[in-house]
Amino acid sequence: MFVDRTYTSQAPNILKDGWEYGSILEKVRCELPDAQDNATWDLFNYPKTGGAAYPDPFELSKPDVKAKFFNSKTTYEVPITLTVDQVKEAFQSAAQMSSFIAMIENRIAMKMTLCNDALIMATIDNLIGQKLNSGKNVVNLITLYNAAKPAGASNVTAATALQDKEFLRFASKTIGMYKKYLAGASALYNEGGYVTFTPADRLKFVANTEFAKALDSYLYSDTYNEEFVKLGGYDEVAYWQGSGTSNGDRLTIDVSVDVEGTATRVKNTGVVAVMFDDEAAAVCNQNYRVTSIYNPRGEYTNYFYKWDAMYMNDTLENAVVFTIADNTVISGE
Repeated sequence: MFVDRTYTSQAPNILKDGWEYGSILEKVRCELPDAQDNATWDLFNYPKTGGAAYPDPFELSKPDVKAKFFNSKTTYEVPITLTVDQVKEAFQSAAQMSSFIAMIENRIAMKMTLCNDALIMATIDNLIGQKLNSGKNVVNLITLYNAAKPAGASNVTAATALQDKEFLRFASKTIGMYKKYLAGASALYNEGGYVTFTPADRLKFVANTEFAKALDSYLYSDTYNEEFVKLGGYDEVAYWQGSGTSNGDRLTIDVSVDVEGTATRVKNTGVVAVMFDDEAAAVCNQNYRVTSIYNPRGEYTNYFYKWDAMYMNDTLENAVVFTIADNTVISGE
């Protein structure tokens, strides 16, 4: 009996298409042009005494176009040696031997999936870290709730928020509103003042399990019309970076981000969710291949399972981070 379970990805899907040639991704965007009064509806004899002439129809109105380049890549390799005679002697039939080889290949595939999941989560974590570092579009749900709670209601803390039904109701409403906010054209939710929008089909929404299950257990379970408060459409992750030594670590982000060439450590212990445009974080240009070489003296074959992938964060796209703790930024080396 061969232990040969197939593992499926547990990370949110931010994978993009690949390309065969070229190593640098160039992303081009155009700023919104200015609008002017339509001269068609302001006709007058030319020249107009005491007034301005018609605008010059041959005046240049060049579009404001900018390009951003991405060239970050991660590479992997898994070497495996397979013998010939020794493997044949270990099994009673070709079918058993084939199952053995398939089991090994399945474990390699699982390792590839785990590495890709780690890269996907690192890409999302880095985007969160950049937002936390800038402080822009970081929504502290506790601060908002405590400021807007009904008279006589008690304040919530990071330790009590995820067990408080009224807070969870408020958090669900607030996060739901940001879905609509990001769908409207504005320059409010990105780092560069670039006017853009994120329709529902281009929005990536990731929630931590601690927060998602708190909604299920404390809010939806005894709400009669749960469809009015239910927060849907998200991918659920058990932790951002690792399970750590306690449940509290599941909400922790602790990354080093590049700020104008200087590494800056960013740590936050209460990140519950993030929503972003699908072009704000991406893993792309994946390249899978297998090479091999046969050693005739030892009668074995070395296989090299190789793959690499590019990753990018673009803070000119919409992104919002939701927390239940104050942001703590620590300068790194």
